[in-house]
Amino acid sequence: MDYSQNQSQSHGHIVMLPFMAHGHLIPFLALARRIRHLTPFVVTLATTPLNLRYLRSTMSPDNDDSRIHLYELPFCSSDHGLPPDTENTENLPPDRIPALCHSSVSLTAPVERLISDITTEDGRPPLCVISDVFFGWSVDAVRRLGTKSITFTAGGAYGTLAYNSLWLHLPHRSTDVEEFSVPGFPERCRFHRSQLHRFIREADPTDEWSKFFQVQLKLSLASDGWFCNSVEEIEPLGFDLLRKYLKLPVWAIGPLVPSHMLQNSSPVSPKSRINSLQKHTGKVPGVSLEKCLDFLNSHRPNSVLYISFGSQNTISPSRMMQLAIGLESSGKPFIWVIRPPLGFNIKGEFRSEWLPPGFKDRVTRSKQGLLVWNWAPQLDILSHDSTGAFLSHCGWNSVMESLSQGVPILGWPMAAEQAYNAKMMVEEMGLCVELTRGVESQIDAEEVKRMIELVMEEEGKGGEMRKRANAVMGQMREAVKEGGDDEKGSSVKAMDEFVRTILGDSMNGSSSSP
Repeated sequence: MDYSQNQSQSHGHIVMLPFMAHGHLIPFLALARRIRHLTPFVVTLATTPLNLRYLRSTMSPDNDDSRIHLYELPFCSSDHGLPPDTENTENLPPDRIPALCHSSVSLTAPVERLISDITTEDGRPPLCVISDVFFGWSVDAVRRLGTKSITFTAGGAYGTLAYNSLWLHLPHRSTDVEEFSVPGFPERCRFHRSQLHRFIREADPTDEWSKFFQVQLKLSLASDGWFCNSVEEIEPLGFDLLRKYLKLPVWAIGPLVPSHMLQNSSPVSPKSRINSLQKHTGKVPGVSLEKCLDFLNSHRPNSVLYISFGSQNTISPSRMMQLAIGLESSGKPFIWVIRPPLGFNIKGEFRSEWLPPGFKDRVTRSKQGLLVWNWAPQLDILSHDSTGAFLSHCGWNSVMESLSQGVPILGWPMAAEQAYNAKMMVEEMGLCVELTRGVESQIDAEEVKRMIELVMEEEGKGGEMRKRANAVMGQMREAVKEGGDDEKGSSVKAMDEFVRTILGDSMNGSSSSP
C-alpha cells in the first residue's frame, strides 16, 4: 500500500487495531468512519485476513468508506492451537477463546512493520495508534516507534470500569459474602456474585483468562488516553468514576451507531434499508425485511417485544421452552431471533422440539409472533414505531442501538460486561429491568409473563422506562450535532479535544473533556 499518495492530502495518519470479534470490529469501523468524517486524517484499519474480509463486506465504495485503508496482518490460527481459519470469536466455543486472545500478541511484529512502513512513506510516524482495550501489548510497541497510544473500549464507561476493575483486582475472591465492593466504585454500587460470569467467578491469577486479561488490561492503563463508545450526558457517574480510576483523558465519542439512526429522516425504501443493514453487519437476515415490516406494521405503536441475545449467545433448551411458554401466555406480540440452544451446533438447523408443541404454528397463525432464524434486521426493528421493548443480553452495541431509538430494555445478561451494563441501566438510568442473569440461572414461564407485561405496559413502570429511554435518545442525538462551537454536541467536541491532544494542542479551542 502506498501511503504517500494520501499523506499530501491529510494532516497525519491514524492506525487502528481492533480485537478479533464482530462486536469489536463493528464499532472500530464506526469510529474510523467518525474520524474520517470529522478530521482530515488518513485512517488505516489493520487486522487479520478473515477479519479484513468481514470488514470489506460491511463497507461501501460509494461513500467515505473508500477513504479508509485496510491493512492485512498475517495470522495462522493453527500456529496457536486453534481450528483452521479461526480468526475471531464467532462460533468459537467459550473454552477456546483464551487461546484466540493469547494469539493476538503474535500481531506485535506485523504491527511494528506497518508503523515503520508508514513512517518511511510519510516521513514521520503516525499521529497515534488506536488499539482495542484487549491489545495492551500494543502500548509499548507503538511508543518505541515514536507515536501515541490510544485505547478504545467498545463498551460504556460504567461497564468498562467494572470489567477492568473486576479482572485486575478479583475482589470477590477476598470475601465469602454475595455482595462486595469493587475498586473504583462508591460503596453504594456494590456488585453481586451472580453478576459475574463463571469464568471470572472461578478465576485466580493462574488460569488462562486471568493470565490474558490481567496483563493486557493493565498494559492498556498506561496508554495516552481512552476512547469510550458512549455519551457524556447518559453516563455522568460512569465517566466520572472511569476518569478518576484511569487518571487519563477519556473521550466520550459515542454513540457509534449508523448515522441514519440518529436522524429524524424520511422513510427509506425496504431495499435501501436491507442493503444498509447488511453493510453495517456483513450478515444476511434469516427473514426478509419486508416480512419484518409487514409484521410490525400490523401492530400498534410500542406493542411489540423484540428478542435477541446477540451473535454469540444462546440459552439452554429448558430456558428456551420456558421463555416460549411465557411469551405466548403474555399475549404480547413479539419478534424472536432464535439460535440453537446450548449443547447443539450453533450453526445447525432449527428443531421444533426446542419449542412447545405447535408453538410456531399458533403464534404465526394468530400473528402474535414472528420467529426469525439466526439473525434479524435489528436496526430496522428497533427503529420501528411498533417496537416497545427489547429483551436483550445487554451487549453494549445492542444497548446503544436500542437507546438510540428510545426503546427500553428487559435484560438477560449472559457474558463479558453485560451484567454490569444491565446494573447501570437499572440503577443509574431507570430504563431497564432484569428478567434473569447468566446462562445457568433458572426462569419459569410465569415470571417471564409477568416481566413482559411489566415492560410492555403503557403506564406504570413500563411507561416510565419508555419515557426515560426517549430522553436518552434525545441526548444521543444532541451529542452528535455538528456546526459551530455553540452548536456542537458533546461527542463532536470530544473528537475536537482528541485532535488537539494528538497534535500537541496546536489547534485552537478550549478543552471539552470534564
